[in-house]
Amino acid sequence: MKRRQLLQLIAGLGVVAGLAAAPALAQDKTYKVGATGGPHAQILEFVKGLAAKDGLKIEIVEFSDYVQPNAALAAGDLDANSYQHLPYLEAQIKDRGYKLANVGYTITFPMGIYSKKVKTLAELPNGARVGIPNDPTNGGRALLVLQSQGVLKLKADAGLKATPLDITENPKKLNIIELDAAQLPRSLSDLDAAAVNGNYAASAGLNPVTDAIAIEDAKGPYANVIAVRTEDKDQAWVAKLVKAYRSPETKAFVASTFKDSVITSW
Repeated sequence: MKRRQLLQLIAGLGVVAGLAAAPALAQDKTYKVGATGGPHAQILEFVKGLAAKDGLKIEIVEFSDYVQPNAALAAGDLDANSYQHLPYLEAQIKDRGYKLANVGYTITFPMGIYSKKVKTLAELPNGARVGIPNDPTNGGRALLVLQSQGVLKLKADAGLKATPLDITENPKKLNIIELDAAQLPRSLSDLDAAAVNGNYAASAGLNPVTDAIAIEDAKGPYANVIAVRTEDKDQAWVAKLVKAYRSPETKAFVASTFKDSVITSW
């Protein structure tokens, strides 16, 4: 009987020791946050320093396209990502069945139209080749910018996911070329103009305020977000990540580093 009680006592002590060790293991964990190269990664580097002061260790994983960060997050290879606007995240959730959640708005990169051949959209020749991103949400975004500038018209119900098939009026018979968003800055020499997402424009040394021949309204629906797996959205580390990102210090860093080419959402 005494031997059984002794074994139970040892087992109980083992459980207690395990519980006591759990917080230390959590504190030692490094959380992987995905981002596209350029401003998103730069801002996260700053956020990483702030988060460390709050006991949150972050490792930044850079990607060169828009597809992989969500795939990696859904697969568990990342703990969070910060690179996409909400319409893109919602489209990915719908189309791919990802169980991901938006936990905080971050920044907006105004999309601009850039050209090495003309200085205004009015100068585009008939049949000009105009590049737009080939993913549904950013492609639609580009077409909406072109429509806002009077270059073409879209179906009234086209919405944020408009495609070239939704064009109803195209007076200059523009040839819309769909390319990977990251390729557009490098393709400017082969195109008459291109709609480039702000993060890729910044990485290519393009400033939407000084270099774009047209720019979208900064108050549009394309604010970027931090995404995590739905099961993690209420975790304490997520709150710390969002707190560090949406801090006065980060806001000041973005303003001083990127000027008007990046707009904070808080």
